[in-house]
Amino acid sequence: MKHAKRLPSLMLGLSVMAAALAASVPAWAAEAAGTYTSATGGTGGPVAGELNLQPPATQIASEIYSLHTWMMMVCLVIFVGVFGVMFYSIFKHRKSLGHKPATFHESTAVEIAWTVVPFLIVIGMALPATRTVVGMKDTSNADITIKVTGMQWKWGYDYLKGEGEGISFLSNLSTPRAQVGAPGFEPTEKRSDNYLMEVDQEVVVPVNKKIRLVTTANDVIHSWSIPAFGVKQDAIPGFVRDTWFKSEHTGTFRGYCSELCGKEHAFMPIVVRVVSDADYSAWVAAKKKEMAALADDPSKTWTIDELKTKGEKVYAANCVACHQANGKGIPATFAALDGSPVVTGPKAEQINVLLHGKKSGKYGTEMPSWKQLSDTDIAAVITYTRNSWSNKAAENIVQPAEVVAARK
Repeated sequence: MKHAKRLPSLMLGLSVMAAALAASVPAWAAEAAGTYTSATGGTGGPVAGELNLQPPATQIASEIYSLHTWMMMVCLVIFVGVFGVMFYSIFKHRKSLGHKPATFHESTAVEIAWTVVPFLIVIGMALPATRTVVGMKDTSNADITIKVTGMQWKWGYDYLKGEGEGISFLSNLSTPRAQVGAPGFEPTEKRSDNYLMEVDQEVVVPVNKKIRLVTTANDVIHSWSIPAFGVKQDAIPGFVRDTWFKSEHTGTFRGYCSELCGKEHAFMPIVVRVVSDADYSAWVAAKKKEMAALADDPSKTWTIDELKTKGEKVYAANCVACHQANGKGIPATFAALDGSPVVTGPKAEQINVLLHGKKSGKYGTEMPSWKQLSDTDIAAVITYTRNSWSNKAAENIVQPAEVVAARK
């Protein structure tokens, strides 16, 4: 009974110790999180052997880092306190020492302590967490707005507002397939430092500017995630959601699609390059010049060889993951283009499939819409498939003007 009376004082002492220890955590955790360092040479991304969160590059990520540390310390103190009291009681009050069970039924002090202390702990954890969650959802007053579209298996980016408005591109994995290998086969090239974390076109944004991301998808659920920014937002077909970040550091930051989205899920990385205002303005100017140069006149008449050459590149960048380089597709998953009645039949049907997508009755998998490609790219890739492998389509060439007409 005497030891039972000491229990409330012991629990109260532990709670005070927990509060004092935890109160000091955010300060040093935030200080540690505020200096951006990385074992990958100044770029944000996963590091081999890393046990903690990635170094934060935004205020929200710093708050998440501090909250994570704070709550881990709270859990540690609770663990030590609860199990310490339990094992102390078992050891000091064991029967072999002559102790007998207490006969009391209740203790008002104990019941008050185990009600009030957890309540205070929950409040102490909930208040800073709520403030951070509310801040994560505040996408107002953005300097730049970017639409992010997830698709199997790449990302599409459209700069909607702010400097860079009108820029649009697709971002594909740039790691060569020779480094990846195949089931049962070793890779034939040495893997680079950024293996599966590199893309052909990076998202470029200015430092210390609020970037709003509007996410959606055109096939299945994807998720846009950059751990160093504290950002993870699902991209859901038919829905528009948004999030934001404001990087306080320049550098290259890497992430992945973090929803299981199909066979090539591991091959759709995200790379954001944060640059100075001057460098960003230079990138915008260069990107718009590049887009203007690629914006072919849809009324131009191309030769079949020109379209096949261009179409092969479009196919390699966008179609090869599902339909394979040999056009054979993936059995029971993605249809073959070699010998396909759609590819060898009337060209209007193939144009319609690329513009509007198609649900495969045989395989149950979805061919997404590719209307985000230019009219010339669509015409080129159709022409390429209709003249490749064993295909010898009667209507073997598609001009960009035909795609323009089909869009109407």
